[in-house]
Amino acid sequence: MWAATGGQCGKYLAVSMPLQLDALERHHELVHGQQRYSPDVREELLAMSAATIDRYLAPARASDPLRGISTTKPSPLLRSSIQIRKAGDEVEDEPGFFEGDTVAHCGPTLKGEFARTLNLTDMRTGWGFTRSIRNNATIHILAALDAGVTSIPFEVTGLDFDNGSEFINHEVIGWAADRKIFFTRSRPYKKNDQATIESKNNHLVRHYGFYWRYDTPEALTLLNQLWPLVNDRLNYFTPTIKPTGYSTDRVGRRKRVYDDPRTPFDRLLDAEVLAPAQIAELTAYRDSLNPAELARRIVSLQRRLTGLAQRPTLELEAATVKPLPDTSRGVRRKAS
Repeated sequence: MWAATGGQCGKYLAVSMPLQLDALERHHELVHGQQRYSPDVREELLAMSAATIDRYLAPARASDPLRGISTTKPSPLLRSSIQIRKAGDEVEDEPGFFEGDTVAHCGPTLKGEFARTLNLTDMRTGWGFTRSIRNNATIHILAALDAGVTSIPFEVTGLDFDNGSEFINHEVIGWAADRKIFFTRSRPYKKNDQATIESKNNHLVRHYGFYWRYDTPEALTLLNQLWPLVNDRLNYFTPTIKPTGYSTDRVGRRKRVYDDPRTPFDRLLDAEVLAPAQIAELTAYRDSLNPAELARRIVSLQRRLTGLAQRPTLELEAATVKPLPDTSRGVRRKAS
């Protein structure tokens, strides 16, 4: 169950457990009387608390030792004419306003050409769209944005980006203006202004795409086969929480208050912006998805990506890491 969800934490898995069980049973991945699954086991799974789930799964969790490099380069062009959106600003009441960013698949060095992944997340529902491109040239950025606007099942009304030159330019701003999409930017060096997409960059792009260097057409093709599967898992089967305000604890300290976990699809239904035909179509699509099959296809693509890029990335890392200087020369030691 946990593997099929992509490693959800206990708080989210406890909420999505009925949805996951129903889907796995519907697609005959879990069958009563087979592989130790039974009505009693189902009841035990549904009764597990978030803390119990985390405690049982603790030995299975692992972390990736590689880390990425920031590639954001502030663009002075047009910055003064674009409205700034800050952390703490009121969240939009309806779906359609997206935070966006690109993630560089550069490995240990920024030299040469390497793939980038455009990541878009709706601020109201958490609905995500992901697409990898050859590089951050404007023609590729615009193609990815066009694909996002086309595939997202509701109207895109606003976009918020950082100060990277791949977004703050005449072409992208003109593209948004032609589609009547409101355009904003964050403050320089203030990552909290884009906390939602920064979080998505980590637990979506890095969690599923790793930190290898992808600089070949084959890797780009595999990435774009991977993201639709990941988006389906996160949009239809993975609950999220949203901040609703602040409160104080028993000793008077200020703390954040969050709503109950819900999937982006459930939040989209709650927003009542879809036509009945869209609701029926998307619900039927969700019911057609097999979480276990999604997991198998995701793992298969990840293994192919790792087999393609792991060795070249590690060799490049070894070649770029400079040895520490020899500090023993010229150091006088006191005679004994």
